[in-house]
Amino acid sequence: MLSSPDNGLHNPIPIPPPSHPRQYRAIGLIEGQYQRSQEHQTRGILITKDGTIIDTVVLGKVLSLFKKHIDLDKPHLWIVYPRTRFANDQLQLQIAGVWEPETLYPEKTHLSLSSEQVNPEFPSQSGDFSIRGQVVYASHQKKIVIVKIRQFPKHPSEKPKFFKLKLLGTLPDKAVGCFWELQVQLIDNHLTITTGINLGQMQKKQGKYAKKRSATQFRPKPSPSNRDRSPSSPHSLDRPRPSPRRLPLPKPMKPK
Repeated sequence: MLSSPDNGLHNPIPIPPPSHPRQYRAIGLIEGQYQRSQEHQTRGILITKDGTIIDTVVLGKVLSLFKKHIDLDKPHLWIVYPRTRFANDQLQLQIAGVWEPETLYPEKTHLSLSSEQVNPEFPSQSGDFSIRGQVVYASHQKKIVIVKIRQFPKHPSEKPKFFKLKLLGTLPDKAVGCFWELQVQLIDNHLTITTGINLGQMQKKQGKYAKKRSATQFRPKPSPSNRDRSPSSPHSLDRPRPSPRRLPLPKPMKPK
């Protein structure tokens, strides 16, 4: 499933380790100043420390933080979900929370991130991203990797949804079809792979046609000729049968 950071307020680290060996997720940290659009309350841009401008939307659960706690005139360390807009091949961010416990909850001093808690395998600094999912495309020539990520449904009755994320970099041969844990860095408005671990091949699902065919391929339909064929004459039906011969009618006899 896609990890939910719970606004980054109740965890000892901004983004905890995955709870399952093959937990899907795409999440990261970006320090910058958010500027909302005048037309839309939940849309705007994020200006990073180095001046990079990224199209950004704000999830509804974060709006209350903006109204009560967050000063948008200052930069903050945001917890974000990355997305790729394939229509224009641009990166988009979704703000899911903020990591600023000393400001939001000053009484909970244990939430401050210490140097001992920093783990290079998980996002802890601005520009760090954790991407976990199935690699569906990888090109050494183009240096492009596309990862398919599953979103956990909000309701049990809903089907899981998927989205694809474009990354820059290369992976070893036969990476496609495997589940990967990738450490990614934001470089010049692009997500670039730094390290990765192959967690194994994904299981292939049989389609409906394949299942139906496999269930019936060893059940040939009986041939009508097999049922009607006589044991004593196994090939009697292979050629047409002759019509019955008619005897000539007797000629009338003349009386003497």
